[in-house]
Amino acid sequence: MEVTELLTLPAALTLLVFFLSLPFITKFVKTRKHPNLNLPPGNLGWPVIGETFEFLRSGYDGKPESFIRERMEKYDSRVFKTSVLGEPMVVFCGAAGNKFLFSNENKDVQVWWPTSVRKLLRSSLVTKVGYEAKTMRKLLMSFLNPEALKNYLAKMDTIACCHITTHWQGKEVVLAYPTVKQYALELACCLFASIEDPIQVSKLSPQFDEFLKGVISFPINLPGTRFHCATKATNAIREELKLIIKKRRLDLEEKRASPTQDLLSHLLVTSDGNGRFLNEMEIIDNILLLLFAGHDTSRSVITSVIQYLGQMPHVYEKVLEEQLEISKGKEAGQLLQWEDIQKMKHLWNVASEVLRLSPPVTGSYREALNNITYADYTIPKGWKLSWSTGSSHKDPTFFPDPDTFDASRFEGTGPTPFSYAPFGGGPRMCLGQEFARLEILVFMHNIVKRFKWELLIPAEKFLYDPLLKPSKGLPIRLQPQV
Repeated sequence: MEVTELLTLPAALTLLVFFLSLPFITKFVKTRKHPNLNLPPGNLGWPVIGETFEFLRSGYDGKPESFIRERMEKYDSRVFKTSVLGEPMVVFCGAAGNKFLFSNENKDVQVWWPTSVRKLLRSSLVTKVGYEAKTMRKLLMSFLNPEALKNYLAKMDTIACCHITTHWQGKEVVLAYPTVKQYALELACCLFASIEDPIQVSKLSPQFDEFLKGVISFPINLPGTRFHCATKATNAIREELKLIIKKRRLDLEEKRASPTQDLLSHLLVTSDGNGRFLNEMEIIDNILLLLFAGHDTSRSVITSVIQYLGQMPHVYEKVLEEQLEISKGKEAGQLLQWEDIQKMKHLWNVASEVLRLSPPVTGSYREALNNITYADYTIPKGWKLSWSTGSSHKDPTFFPDPDTFDASRFEGTGPTPFSYAPFGGGPRMCLGQEFARLEILVFMHNIVKRFKWELLIPAEKFLYDPLLKPSKGLPIRLQPQV
């Protein structure tokens, strides 16, 4: 929700908003009553609103870590309390905070997401906890692990080459962010659900844009709010997926589709460890989740890599040198092999440093299953917990001169454990990590071999809304490689 969204609601709806907010107000009042507990220091802010506007504003300013850093300096560098999106919350800071949360999953803490996320992604993995989450994750990972993804590398490379030929080749100026989004969505649609019709993909694209805008917002389902628009868009995507699933079931029965052709077929024909198959809504919600996560986060990373390489020609040249060496000896049109991906060490170090400095998301959330003692404070059962990439990614203890780009940080054994967490950590680490790595490497390999580029807005602002994106779409001028 935009900072001004609540302030621009028609006056006639004010009373309705108040009654919709009563559960949040009740919760807020209750959280004030812990006289015998030594809560972490901090400020819960206004009822319902809390410090949400300050939290969102730091993202719109492109400096989400400033919200965390200011409170670390003011209250405690290890942990502090706040209230965002209608929830009292304790923010764990730095590598030690990451380690505590990641190591205590399903013991003292479990995954939690704001109401807007849970209502939009319903029965997907994101909303599951405990044993349910473990079995569903295992089912999805059997398609997304490196061994399985090897079988899809050629298709990924083909899609990247075709996309670049169609949307980049022969163009003088390209708006990188929306163009990369098209590639990432085409790839996710193809690999997860065999959606290859450009018209069908283009129909889904604006729906995902609306979904993204409202996925982190106050869950007030009134016309004009981000959450309302996101709900409508999500329902439209679900209806489209229902039709695809209906056709796929028939195609599988009549042997016109393969059980291994994509994630959708995999989920339709594969049971969990107890012999239970996912129901239709679980399949739809998980495909929705992976289509969203499989393209929106990746387009943020790829766009950021393009920006950093445009700003630093010496880094670009070293990346180009590595990619040309990989291509040496290949025949024209020969696709990437798995061993080629393993040779892209410097490119991945560059992407990793981009992920450190400009992660596509700024953290995630947990819930306390018990009263927790941490850093001499007591956190009540039921309180929401948060960790932030900014509190560890730019910690000079682990990353000297943290604002300076230095891909060599990832050589050798790499960063100290728990200090670097763009994909989270512990049992809830992003299950699409390997898919994202391949997506980024394959695209960047193909783009740097074909073009150099110039940033037309060298100091363009990047902001979080809720994922990282350039404010003007990152226009670049292309220069074909000689």
